[in-house]
Amino acid sequence: MTRPNRFDGTGREHPTSTRWDVRRLTPPSPLWGSNGVAFGPDGRLYVAQFLAGQISAVDLASGDVEVVVPVDGPVQAPDDLAFGADGSMYITDLIPGRVWRRSPAGEYALVSDEVQVPNGITCVGDRLFVNEMKFDGRVLELFPGGGDPVVLAEGLAMGNAMQRGPDGHLYYPHMLTGEVFRTHPDGGPAELVAEDVHEPVAVRFDLDGNLVVLSRGVAGIVTRIDLGSGERTLVTSGVVGLDNAAFDAENRMYVSSFASGGVAELHPDGRTRPIVPQGLDGPFGVTVDFGGNVLAADHYRLATPEPDGVSTRELLVFAHGITTDSAGLVHLTSQYGDVRTFDPVAKTTRVRAERLARPMGIAVRADGALVVAESGAGRVLLIDAEDVVTVLVEGLAQPVDVALDGEERCYVSDERRGAVFRIDDGKAVLVAEGLGAPQGLAVRGDEVFVVEVEHRRLTAISLVTGESRVDAENLAVGLPGGVTREDPALFCHGMLGAPRQFAGLAVGPDGSLYLSANGEGSVLRLS
Repeated sequence: MTRPNRFDGTGREHPTSTRWDVRRLTPPSPLWGSNGVAFGPDGRLYVAQFLAGQISAVDLASGDVEVVVPVDGPVQAPDDLAFGADGSMYITDLIPGRVWRRSPAGEYALVSDEVQVPNGITCVGDRLFVNEMKFDGRVLELFPGGGDPVVLAEGLAMGNAMQRGPDGHLYYPHMLTGEVFRTHPDGGPAELVAEDVHEPVAVRFDLDGNLVVLSRGVAGIVTRIDLGSGERTLVTSGVVGLDNAAFDAENRMYVSSFASGGVAELHPDGRTRPIVPQGLDGPFGVTVDFGGNVLAADHYRLATPEPDGVSTRELLVFAHGITTDSAGLVHLTSQYGDVRTFDPVAKTTRVRAERLARPMGIAVRADGALVVAESGAGRVLLIDAEDVVTVLVEGLAQPVDVALDGEERCYVSDERRGAVFRIDDGKAVLVAEGLGAPQGLAVRGDEVFVVEVEHRRLTAISLVTGESRVDAENLAVGLPGGVTREDPALFCHGMLGAPRQFAGLAVGPDGSLYLSANGEGSVLRLS
């Protein structure tokens, strides 16, 4: 069926170009990641999307997806949700640390801004409970009608999705220690329920009263625990990066994935039935390796777009900018401050630089040195084979991407200045200006191509004459027209915040261009 995206509710709108054949390598994402899930009073499954900043309702019979909490509303980064007895939706807004109530009429009210990194949330009758996804986190009761939060438990090693058990206690995971604890809503000490649980991210109960714990790992492990006997059964779902689950009135289990989005029914034996297909969470940077494989930096993973979906190559947390070299190594940036080199064969990661200010675009020279746009510091850096960092140029406003020409001269896009520069002997030499929020950058022959996010177009600039032309329009990059969002906070209470959007661009071995259509969750191939 045709599924909508943020730019086009019909799903029929396509990029246009008179010079290139433009094709999607993967369908648009119906959900940009899927985090907390809960059944609403109308029987639909509501899905919080932390990266997208929105909440959608899924009709499980048809798979139709409707956005009910939009990206330009007061909620910035919804991570989990629950419904109260009166039909109100309660939402944990992870960054900047708020808890909201959305009434059945669609009106928003702030419940609390005193919870640090709120994540897990559950309603017990007309009572509301949340926990914190942080070191030494807390479980709290909040009062939508007013009143100070009451702390029920402390010392959580990063809490997450929780639920009331059949014994009346609140059960929740400690993600860092592989444990499940419980505490009573009316007070009392926290008690250890289970240990040595595989990477627990969510605690749920099925209708038979079994404790169900989801793993956030690659295999998609689900652990069922009989609280009476302590007996455990494990199944492997294959859903990479499980995040949350909900059971319907017939005890059918539906799961979400922070890494790959989508919603699937998970059978007790581990088989899955897709309800909403998985897709890209971004994507951000994109590259093509020497084997012709397209790789996307998709925030939580290294992903490959395919005609019927997306495959996860590896869980690589906070992957943002990306490039590959002739040795098959993958070089990545994280806007949270590091540059890494990943070996896909040995499955090892080497940290090349740390504590940078939002590194974004990355390129690799023939000698293996890395060139990085340090967006938050207005600089372009060089990281040599010995991991020595030097400054190639500074004084830029907001560099986003870098690209090298055949002579290994470096070009950089400056989003805030609306310009592309070439770096010559430590100076930024203007190549083009008057561009609309230039981000992704690639050099092909004697032309440099740049993604103008503000105008949703791809522009080619001659490196010989300086003349420019528009090569493609109607690109699904950035946010739709008329939609505004605050620039996401980088940190909240010491925890990493939401990523800054980045529409990447790359050239393949055959001269084709590959573009991150992060506005719809796809990768475009221009040939």
